[in-house]
Amino acid sequence: MDKVFTEAENKMKKANSVLEEEFGTIRVGRANAKVLDKITIEYYGTVTPLNQVASISSPDPRTLLIQPWDASTLKAIEKAILASDLGINPTNDGKSIRLAFPPLTEERRKELSKTVKKASEDGKVALRNIRRDMIDKLKAMKKKSEITEDDLANAEKKAQNLIDKYTKLVDELTAKKEKEIMEI
Repeated sequence: MDKVFTEAENKMKKANSVLEEEFGTIRVGRANAKVLDKITIEYYGTVTPLNQVASISSPDPRTLLIQPWDASTLKAIEKAILASDLGINPTNDGKSIRLAFPPLTEERRKELSKTVKKASEDGKVALRNIRRDMIDKLKAMKKKSEITEDDLANAEKKAQNLIDKYTKLVDELTAKKEKEIMEI
């Protein structure tokens, strides 16, 4: 029975870390290299993450500087950034690409807030699915007479406490990200 809980808790931790990564890729007015994590380019016939073909630095709080190791990838990088949902136009100087992060408009802030809420809800759904799977395993153990009715009832309470703990973490992450987005 402990194995079931350990496995479920590990999955819940993973679900929260995935959500945290998702929130990291949402742009909030300040330059952050994480917003480029989802961007990939075609590099010698292979789809490659941008951070594996270029160095990304932040010379000031509102600018990212992308310096590819192979100058022939500049056009592909520029194209990938334009095709992404970043909403930023890259500036290509022939050697590097600059991304200037303008302050977010009120409309864009609300849009990003909706994106955060959707990702948060998806995270909670993942947690509920993990709980459901865990309870199904426990009921199967009860059916095989590996645990008693009382053990099952206690395990279900423990499962609820576990999901409450991780749902609270999701809510905290969401509140923190929304505060960051609405900050001017």
